[in-house]
Amino acid sequence: MLGLTFAAPLALAALIGLPALWFLLRVTPPRPRRINFPPLKLVADLMPQRQTPARTPPWLLILRLLIAAALILAVAGPVWNAGGIGAGGGRSALLVLLDNGFPAAHDWRDRLRVATDAVEGAARDGRPVAVIGLADAPSAFEAKTPAAALERLRALAPRPILPARDAHLATIETFLDKNRGAALVWISDGVAGANDTRFAKGLADLAGDKGAALTVLRADRPPALALTATENAGKLVTHALRAAPNGRDTGLIRALDQKGLPLAERDFAFAADATEADATFELPVELRNSISRLEIAGERSAGAVVLQDERGKRRRVGLVFGGTLDQAQPLLAPTYYLSRALQPFADVQEPRGAKGIAESINQLLDNQVSVLVLADVGALDEKTTARIESFVKEGGMLLRFAGPRLAAGNDPLVPVRLRRGGRTLGGTLSWDSPKTLAPFPPESPFAGLTPPADIGVRRQILAEPDGDLPNRTWASLQDGTPIVTAQKRGQGTIVLFHVTADTTWSNLPLSGLFIDMLRRVVALAGASAPVQGDPSRATAPVLAPRVTLDGFGALGSPPASATAVSADYADRATLEHPPGFYGPPDGGISVNALKPDDRLKPLDAAALDGARFGSLAGAETLDLRPSLFTLALLLLALDTLAGLWLGGFLRRGGLAARLRGRPAALALGALLLLAALPVRPAQAEEPPANRPNGVESALVTRLAYVITGDAAVDEASRTGLTGLTQMLAARSALEPGEPAGIDPAKDELAFYPLIYWPIAPNRPQPSDVAIRKIDAFMRNGGTVLFDTRDGLTARPGGPPTPEAAYLRKMLATLEVPELEPVPLDHVLTKAFYLVDSFPGRYATGQTWVEALPPAADGVERRPARAGDGVSPIIITSNDLAAAWAVGRRGEPLYPVVGGDQRQREMAFRGGVNIVMYTLTGNYKADQVHVPALLERLGQ
Repeated sequence: MLGLTFAAPLALAALIGLPALWFLLRVTPPRPRRINFPPLKLVADLMPQRQTPARTPPWLLILRLLIAAALILAVAGPVWNAGGIGAGGGRSALLVLLDNGFPAAHDWRDRLRVATDAVEGAARDGRPVAVIGLADAPSAFEAKTPAAALERLRALAPRPILPARDAHLATIETFLDKNRGAALVWISDGVAGANDTRFAKGLADLAGDKGAALTVLRADRPPALALTATENAGKLVTHALRAAPNGRDTGLIRALDQKGLPLAERDFAFAADATEADATFELPVELRNSISRLEIAGERSAGAVVLQDERGKRRRVGLVFGGTLDQAQPLLAPTYYLSRALQPFADVQEPRGAKGIAESINQLLDNQVSVLVLADVGALDEKTTARIESFVKEGGMLLRFAGPRLAAGNDPLVPVRLRRGGRTLGGTLSWDSPKTLAPFPPESPFAGLTPPADIGVRRQILAEPDGDLPNRTWASLQDGTPIVTAQKRGQGTIVLFHVTADTTWSNLPLSGLFIDMLRRVVALAGASAPVQGDPSRATAPVLAPRVTLDGFGALGSPPASATAVSADYADRATLEHPPGFYGPPDGGISVNALKPDDRLKPLDAAALDGARFGSLAGAETLDLRPSLFTLALLLLALDTLAGLWLGGFLRRGGLAARLRGRPAALALGALLLLAALPVRPAQAEEPPANRPNGVESALVTRLAYVITGDAAVDEASRTGLTGLTQMLAARSALEPGEPAGIDPAKDELAFYPLIYWPIAPNRPQPSDVAIRKIDAFMRNGGTVLFDTRDGLTARPGGPPTPEAAYLRKMLATLEVPELEPVPLDHVLTKAFYLVDSFPGRYATGQTWVEALPPAADGVERRPARAGDGVSPIIITSNDLAAAWAVGRRGEPLYPVVGGDQRQREMAFRGGVNIVMYTLTGNYKADQVHVPALLERLGQ
C-alpha cells in the first residue's frame, strides 16, 4: 500500500485533457520577435541572422504540461499517509484503540494527531469508524460515521490511571463479530497496564480469528516517567520510574507544600539501561510534614505526581521509660525496641538531662510531640496527670505499654479498667501455655495484618470485663482476652498494649508485626476527623473526594464518576477512585496513581503475533496540496521567464530599453514587486521599558502599569508614570527605574510596590489567572491603583458609567476590603506632602482606600491600620496618569480640566504621596513630629 489518497479523486479526470493541451500548445508559436525599423541600417537589420520558430519548443511545452498537471493534482487533494493508517481496506470498518492512561499524557497531542489522521483516512474511503479509549470503562460500541468518531476523539483525554486493557477484550470481540474483516489500529503508549496480562495476546488472537488487520503504532521507546515514594530509615525516598531506557536519563524532583510553593529539590539520574532512579529528601520534621506534593519537574502526568497526606507525615514521638537507671541501658530498656521500631516512620525523641518521670514527660510535651509513649510508667502526680489529659483531649496520642509498675498501680490514663497484678501464662505454677494473637477484627486499625504463628504472650495485664470492652479492643489473644485496647478522649486517643515493650512478657517486639502495628497507631495521631481504628464505629469511615488529579497531573474538581473511599484505602487509583485528596483537609487521605511498590513495565510486543508495527513519528499524514501549488507557482514563474527570453526581452537592451522613459510601467513593476514581498502585520510599538527582566526589576524600584491593549490608554499610562518617576527622582531620595508595562496573567508582580491599572471598558475582562495573581499580589502587601478615568462623566447617585461597571465586574471575585473616601487624617494626606485631595486630569472625582477601623472609646484618633499599614487597593476616577504625563522635553501632554492653575502640581504631589505611602506604610500615622514642624513654621 503506497498510502497515497485523494480528497477529490474526480478532479483527476482533468488529466485526460493533457494530450489535447499538448497539441494546442504545440501549434501555438511563441510571440514573434519585434524589430525596430532603422532608417540607415535597413538592409543590415533585416538580414535573417535569427529565425523565429514556427512552433513552441518541446522543453517549454513539457514545462507547461507540468504546470497543468501540478494544478490538477493539487485540486484533487492528494494526501500521503506513509503507514497507510486509515486508508484502503475497501469499505470495512475501522476500529481505533487509543491508550489514554497517564503514560500517554507526555505525548498526547501526537497520539491525537495520529488518531485523527486515521479517522480522516477512513473518511476519504467512506468507511465507518469506532474509537475507544482503553483507560475508560468498557462498554458496548458500534462503528459510526467518521464525523462522529472525530467528535469522540475530541472528547477523549488522558485518565490519571494505568489502563486496565483486559476488560475491553469482550467488547472488541463483539465488535469484530459484527464487522468481519475490520481494520484495527492500536495507538499504544508502550507501557503494560494495571493487571494487564493477556490483552496483547488476546487482541492478536482476535484479529487472526476474525480476519482483521491489526496495526500497532507506538513510540520507539516509551517516553513516560512516573514517580513513587517510600519511607526508609526516617528519610523520604522517591523513585523515578520508566518502562524502558528512553534517553530521558536525568531530571528534577520537587517537593511542594499545599500552596504549591517549592520546599526542596533533588536531581535524579538513571544508570545505563536502568528503569529506576532514587532521590532522597532529608528535611527537618517541620518541612517534611509540610510536603503536600512530590512531582517530576516538567512531566505533565498524573503518574509523575505523589500526593502526601497525614499518613505520610513524620510524627514526633516522645519515649519515657519508668524503670530505674540500671534498667535503662542499651539493649535492655524497652525504649530500645520502641526506638528501633519507630525510627523508619517517626521522629523519635527521648528526654535529655531529666531526673524524674514527671520532668521527662513535661520536657517532651514542651517539645510538642504528637505521640507520648510511656513504657511501664506507674502512678503519676496530679499535675503531670492533668497535663497529659489536656494533651490527649487537644488531639495528642498517649501510647502505653504494660509492666510491673503499671500492673501494681491505679492509673486513670488507661482506656479500660485494669485488674491489679496481671496474668501469667506458661509459668512453672501455671496450667496455661503461652498464647498467640487472634486474627484482627475488621473494625480494628490492624485489620489486614497477619499475626505470625510463632508470637507467644507469657504474661499480660487483664482488663475488667464490661459492656464497652469489645468496642475498645483492637487486638486480642486466641482465648479472647484483650492485648491492645484504645479509647477516644476529646480529640485524642489513649492506646494500651497489655504487654511490655521489651521481650520480658512476650516476643512481640521481635517481630515485624510490632513495627506494622506501631506504624498504624502513630498514623492516627493528630487526626481530628474520624479515622481508621476509631472504636466508636464498626467500620472504617467513608471519605468523599475533595480535589483530584486529571491525566496531566493538575488538581481540580472531582469528576462526576468519582466515588468515596474508605479511610483505610491503600490501593492505586482507579476510574471510580481517581488520584487526589479525599476527606477533610485536616484528616483525609491521598490516593495516588501508583502504589509505592509499583513499577512500570514495557508492553510485551512478542505477544502481538501477526501485527504490523509502526512508529508514531512515521504515521504522520502529509497534505501534498501546498507543495503542489507551490511547485505550480514556481513552474509558472519559470515559464514567464522562458517567454521573456524567447521574446528577446532578457537580452541586452531588451526589457530595460523598452521600459526606459515609461514611468507608469516602472511604477507598476515596483508595485507588483512590493505586493510579492511578505507583509508583516502591523504591530503597535511597545514602550521601551515594557516587561523588564526579573533581575532588573529586583535590583531597581520601579512603578508598573497594566497593559490594557488600548494603544491610547497604554501610552497615557506609560508617559504618566514616566512623569511621576521623574518627579520622584527630582524631589525625593528615591531613584526609581523606568516604569514597566505588565500583563498580570504572565508577568511576575512581586517586584512592583504599586501597579497602576487604568480601566478601558472597550477591552475584554482580564482572565481568571490575572485576577487570581492580582488577588495574591494584594494579599502579600502590594497595592493596586485602579483609575476609572470617568471623573468628568460620573454623576453622584446616577447610573454607573461603563468604566465603573467594568471595574465592578472585574472586582466581583476579589476579596476587596471595605472602602471609604480618603479621610483628612489618613497617612496618604501626609506621607510626603500635606494634601487634602488627589486630583488628576479631573478634580471632581473621589479617591477611595481601605476603611480604617473605628476609634476606640475615649480615643480621639482612629488607629492607622492593622497589618502592614498599606491599603491593598486605591480607586480613583480622576485620570491621574494623564495629569502626570510629560513628553521628552518635560512638557505636559494632556490638558487638565479644572479652574485651579495648580491642579497639575497638586496631582504630582498626590502621586508622590501615593508612592511614598506604598513604600513606607503608616510610619507617619502617629504624627509625633507634627508639633515640631508647626513650631518651626511659626504657626
